[in-house]
This record gives sequence, C-alpha cells and structure tokens, in this order.
Amino acid sequence: MTSTAEGREVTALSPGDMTLTAAEELRDALSHHGIVADVHDGYGLALVSVWVDLIVWCRGDQFWWRTGWNPRQRRPVYARHPLDEPERAAYRVALRYAELRQTHPLPEPESASRVGHPL
Repeated sequence: MTSTAEGREVTALSPGDMTLTAAEELRDALSHHGIVADVHDGYGLALVSVWVDLIVWCRGDQFWWRTGWNPRQRRPVYARHPLDEPERAAYRVALRYAELRQTHPLPEPESASRVGHPL
C-alpha cells in the first residue's frame, strides 16, 4: 500500500493487475459494440478472445491483434493501440471483427429433419 498526499492509503496495482484491468475494460468497451468477448490472464499478460482469428493481447502499455498476413514476408501483420485507450481500441477491434464475421460466419444450425438421422 502507498499513501496519497491526502493521507489515504491506496493499493498499488502490479503490472499484471493493470494488464488484466485493461483487458477487462476492453471487453466492456467491446460490449458497447454488441461484441461478446472473454478475458484470460496469466504470466503478466492478458488475452481478450473475440472471434475466430481475433485475439487481442494486452501487456505493458499496449493492446495488439493480428490484422492479416503479409505474403511477401510470410508473416502476420499486427495492429497496436495504447492500453490507456480501451474505447478507441474497441472501435478498431470492432472493425476487424466485422471483417472476420464476413469470412468466418456462425455455422448454420442443423435442420430439425437431419437431427438423429445418419449421414
């Protein structure tokens, strides 16, 4: 614990706690865009699982996520955003989410006529 100038005691957050807090803030900001996400943490970093091929990493002072593939260099391309701007990061992640929903839509539910019947 540390003391403020007013004499109040506050708990200092560890870097891992700050990372988890930022990931939770991003998850909450994504919910304002109608996106449900899960947060996982450990080993000083946190992950926000958003959709197929869309996981946001949170560590240090930034969020980062994969935005595509560079065929010439044969490696992924990443976007980055400051950890202290979860609302703006959520907007950018929501744009990527919309792209991925086009290429990875939810599967169609199995029709009632096929349920229980062999292929």
